[in-house]
Amino acid sequence: MMTPMRYVVLVLGIIISLHFLLSFSHEEYGRATSLSSISEHLVGTKPHPPYQDGVPEEYYNDPTVASPKGRRANATFVFLARNGDLNGVVMSMKQVEDRFNKEFQYPYVFLNEEPFSDEFKDRVQTLTDSKIEFGLIPKEDWIQPTWIDEERATAARKDMVQNNVIYGGSVPYRNMCRFNSGFFYRHELLAKYKYYWRVEPDVNFFCDLHYDPLLLMQDQKKVYGFTVSLYEYPATIPTLWDAVKEFVDTNPDLVAHDNAMSFVSDDGGKSYNNCHFWSNFEIGDLDFWRGEAYTKFFDFLDKKGGFYYERWGDAPVHSIGAALFAKKDQIHFFNDIGYRHNPFQHCPQGEAHKKGKCWCNPQDNFDYEWYSCLKRYDALFA
Repeated sequence: MMTPMRYVVLVLGIIISLHFLLSFSHEEYGRATSLSSISEHLVGTKPHPPYQDGVPEEYYNDPTVASPKGRRANATFVFLARNGDLNGVVMSMKQVEDRFNKEFQYPYVFLNEEPFSDEFKDRVQTLTDSKIEFGLIPKEDWIQPTWIDEERATAARKDMVQNNVIYGGSVPYRNMCRFNSGFFYRHELLAKYKYYWRVEPDVNFFCDLHYDPLLLMQDQKKVYGFTVSLYEYPATIPTLWDAVKEFVDTNPDLVAHDNAMSFVSDDGGKSYNNCHFWSNFEIGDLDFWRGEAYTKFFDFLDKKGGFYYERWGDAPVHSIGAALFAKKDQIHFFNDIGYRHNPFQHCPQGEAHKKGKCWCNPQDNFDYEWYSCLKRYDALFA
């Protein structure tokens, strides 16, 4: 007969054997019962940005399936481009298709202030099986408003040119910044969509992406996603923060609880630290821009004339809007999307670099360079 102690040893042996078997055969069980996981549950998880948790495995796609569980977000790619940008558009779009969209088949919307040429349409349509729509921007959404004091605007441009401010003398650049800040999401071709992925000519996408970031945004109720963040040129926005403070003081009810104010201000909103998300890459919720808070915010800023009397960019305007009117956990850093818009790039590190088969040099990564604001984003969750 077996003694009670032998029964105990036998049972323990069976339990340990089952544990090791399950650990090797079921990845989720292995992670849940690891020493690190048990330790976290005992002492508590150290606060950290959500992106450091990674993307849930259920979102990763089998290349033979259109998207996880057959689902897809109500979303589109958006290109703002001219006919002269064609070669740069083709380069960017080809990488989007090869790295991601040949599996997920999201549509494209191209916008231009002039009609697209047949050559432009033919060349981009050869790159994808997805639906493409070409839209004309209404002139009233693009050109400098008639109520702008042209004498004052001209003087401001001359001053910026003399001080070597980038795009300081350009009216078309200001038109683009104003359009991206407050009008692109109102275009009739975007009315049927909820999410968008902004792509620009002459950019690089370095990594294979076998999950759907648009679906992730939808499911996790995110409103804004970025890959690069940095400081704005102060000379382009000398009075922008004064206008922001004036708006917030008169509309405190529109500011979100648990927002990302500390990303854009180091003193509780008294001053702007110039941090912004680099908006040439954006994955966002169109309904957020269409909502009451941002609509009132943009209209207020627009009436100040700073897009033309100074050189307010859509990057700081979008970033401040997201920081004030969204909760901080609704703003997402896409750590696994390798991306370059000269001169800065985000190159995923470590396991993310391997998983995405990224072709960027991991040592060429802007994330924590002195001019990057990613550390301020991380600090939101510390």
